[in-house]
Amino acid sequence: MNSGGIGVPLGFPLGPTSVIQVTNLSSAVTSEQMRTLFGFLGDIEELRLYPPDNAPLAFSSKVCYIKFREASSVGVAQHLTNTVFIDRALIVVPCAEG
Repeated sequence: MNSGGIGVPLGFPLGPTSVIQVTNLSSAVTSEQMRTLFGFLGDIEELRLYPPDNAPLAFSSKVCYIKFREASSVGVAQHLTNTVFIDRALIVVPCAEG
């Protein structure tokens, strides 16, 4: 059985991943702020914020994908779920790589 067609089975045993998805981000957040916040939890290999900082249009919220050098940082980062950052409570979940 599949959960909404996203390719992850229900109960999702993802296996070890070093990528997190951070949602419910304020539209005012920047990639530098995200790098600073999550950089305390582990070395960041790659960070992508959508829409990017220089997007010409206004959006009501953003989403960020962060790839850590160590998969162990993912478990630590999940503890930031429900932490209010700027004006919204973050939602941090592991994400399949690729």
